[in-house]
Amino acid sequence: MKAVILCAGFATRLYPLTLNTPKPLLPVGGRPLLDHIIGMLEDIPGIDDAVVITNAKFKQNFLDWQKTASFSKRIKVINDISMSNDDRLGAIRDLQLAVKEAKIEDDVLVMAGDNLYDFSLKAFVDSALRHRPDITVGAVNLEDKALVAKKYGVLQTDAGGKVTLFLEKPENPPSTLVSMGLYFFPKARLGRIDEYLTNKENSDAPGYFIKWLLARDTVWAYPFKGGIWYDIGDLNSYESANNMFKSRRS
Repeated sequence: MKAVILCAGFATRLYPLTLNTPKPLLPVGGRPLLDHIIGMLEDIPGIDDAVVITNAKFKQNFLDWQKTASFSKRIKVINDISMSNDDRLGAIRDLQLAVKEAKIEDDVLVMAGDNLYDFSLKAFVDSALRHRPDITVGAVNLEDKALVAKKYGVLQTDAGGKVTLFLEKPENPPSTLVSMGLYFFPKARLGRIDEYLTNKENSDAPGYFIKWLLARDTVWAYPFKGGIWYDIGDLNSYESANNMFKSRRS
């Protein structure tokens, strides 16, 4: 199994912090955010490689980080060549490039490089493996529709956990169960990435891909319960995460 961590964004909402430092390398509790993310993979013995996909502007930052990183997983940094927010490839094209450049022919755990949580990933992966060859999406219930509107990918599921509806940042969310930037794609479904992009679908937000998949495949939701989840998209969420992990360290 491989892990692909999407780190090619330019995080303009976090300026000036991210003018010269990519968001996944900002310090959270005294360590780069990416250290926390890859650290969560240590509980999953089936993952041997972590593929970090970034852009041309921040490629050297990640290569410098890679020299000092110490994890049991092999780390590969891939450059998607984009230089600004205007010419970015989008999350799905970045995933496609990571699969191609890293020559991945295995199950893939996809993680957003700006989502931080203290849930164990092992239970998620175990559930996803049981559901192969179907796709599994990590989700969390925020319990308040006002917190969800226009901010997150929103899911609805049946009683068994199958995803029946996925909407990307809806104005009037039908539920408070949201995607947390965590996806499991079994190798039998990797071809769907090329098929989706060949149809010139939206390549920016993964939620559009999941919505497209629902018409073709079974998609499962794994709802995490308890714990903490931060979607670090602006200064307030970054400061909250940083303060929380600082207090834990102390």
